Amino acid sequence: MSKEDTQTTAGNAPTHIAYQVREGSQKSYWTRIGAAWAHRDGKGFNLQLECVPLDGKVTLRIVSEDK
Repeated sequence: MSKEDTQTTAGNAPTHIAYQVREGSQKSYWTRIGAAWAHRDGKGFNLQLECVPLDGKVTLRIVSEDK
């Protein structure tokens, strides 16, 4: 990761939110576990997780106003 990529995340809001999604019998349960910032060149992301799901699956969703 270059210094330029790291600088794009400092002080900026994330572009994506990271979730753990657990399937229930009637619905899915989404737990926010971190965030991601797109690199300036559009070729990658910096991912910051607050925890890691036991199954290792992470879902990234674009940040929206209603979440």
